[in-house]
Amino acid sequence: MDSAHTTQNLTKESHPVSDPHQPATPAGTDPGDVERRAALAEVLGKEVWPADRDTLVAKAQEGTAPDAVLAQLRRLPEGRRFENVQAVAEALGLGTEQRRF
Repeated sequence: MDSAHTTQNLTKESHPVSDPHQPATPAGTDPGDVERRAALAEVLGKEVWPADRDTLVAKAQEGTAPDAVLAQLRRLPEGRRFENVQAVAEALGLGTEQRRF
């Protein structure tokens, strides 16, 4: 067996890839966390980052975010900057993906 074949087998065994056409919840998350994170991402968009709690709350209010999203954002620690929605989700204790693929 050549080393390229061995490396390929190790990669497949170590990091199985799921069928992208089947519904799934990433390891470390539950469906509720996925929904809450998606709601945050939808309300906040891509242009706001990096941002602190007050900036995120203001952005969400601009877009008439649901009360549940605003309540989550208000729970964030004051004075901390967040680089992306995953950092916000982690600060809120939501499960997040450990590895995308």
